[in-house]
Amino acid sequence: MLQFRGSLGEISRVDGSFKAELRGLAELLNRPQGMAYTPGCSAVLGDGRCRFDLAQPGYFAEVAVDGVEDGRVFTFHDFASFEDRWFEGGRFSVVGGAAAGLIGVVKIDRSEGVQRRVELWQSLRAPIAAGDMVRIHAGCDKSANACRAKFANFLNFRGFPHIPGEDWLASYPVPGRSNGGARRSGGGGI
Repeated sequence: MLQFRGSLGEISRVDGSFKAELRGLAELLNRPQGMAYTPGCSAVLGDGRCRFDLAQPGYFAEVAVDGVEDGRVFTFHDFASFEDRWFEGGRFSVVGGAAAGLIGVVKIDRSEGVQRRVELWQSLRAPIAAGDMVRIHAGCDKSANACRAKFANFLNFRGFPHIPGEDWLASYPVPGRSNGGARRSGGGGI
């Protein structure tokens, strides 16, 4: 007797067992159709829509790990000079060692004296030892300013930075204040 038609969704492992999400036939209706109009870029850095070449010098570093904490916080001593936060949101790929091939996303990237400290959002679930080689790609916050200033790729920016936000939709005219829908004080222009 047929009990269910559909597909499996997200699968996770917890305490030696697994949990699978069942998605019915109506799940197809939840897929985005068309384009979303948001201020941030909808492309992924380096993909076919972004068209930025991540292999360019200055946009990645391939270095040996000096220290590891909790499988997600890494320290480096021999690191090229990059600005603080340069790699935040970027891809962290393990090139050598037991975890070779695993990829994480950089949460925090800071210089601390002569060290560089890079923290991932999650551990990579495989042991990474001092001396293992990793490749870290520059991160993108998906803003128009980052696309223009950091990557010089504004022609391929896939967002709508001048679209009014939700606060503008709920605003009302006030005498003595600009009512043209432009951003108020504190924000930088594009």
